[in-house]
Amino acid sequence: MANGTADRTPARRPGGRSARVRAKILAAASELVARDGIAGFRYEEVAELAGVHKTSVYRNWPDREELVVEALLRYAEDLASVADTGDIHRDLVDFLLAIAGGLETPFGRTLEQAIQPADRNPNVRQALARILDQRVAAMQRRLDAAVERDELPPVDSSFLGEMISGPVHLIVNRGMRTFTRADAERIVGVVLAGIRATAPHA
Repeated sequence: MANGTADRTPARRPGGRSARVRAKILAAASELVARDGIAGFRYEEVAELAGVHKTSVYRNWPDREELVVEALLRYAEDLASVADTGDIHRDLVDFLLAIAGGLETPFGRTLEQAIQPADRNPNVRQALARILDQRVAAMQRRLDAAVERDELPPVDSSFLGEMISGPVHLIVNRGMRTFTRADAERIVGVVLAGIRATAPHA
């Protein structure tokens, strides 16, 4: 009797039966988001990929949108990072290439759609906005480090981020050609040169 109760209790806890099952389900959901975006996201596919019964997915996430939100946030954890090699030019070039690669995936298209007005669940839109905010925060941290090391003069990180990432979105979303490292080098070079040339001198 006591053992039966112990077995049932985890299933009734908010968050699911066990950390192991939840982790498998969330990993599968994240993979599907990365592969297909959130359109047509189905519990059946999540369960099959996770190797669990569909009822386990429903039990852990009765609300489909909550699972979508957690999957989006999990998948995006590493996408908002900006490396710090000590070379701001190189780090920003790599960042732009990562953005370009991400935009060409179903997940990237989901992010792009989220920027536009859309009839979407508010929780999903909030998660997508959070992902974009994380990217801005990562840029801010890297630029703050560059300023402290005198790699750059004091700079408005939001402005610089818009200047270097805008052309990436334009090229990729037009679908006219592949975004290359040469593109990234050129964009970062021009923007950083402009930032340095227009910095106020003491």
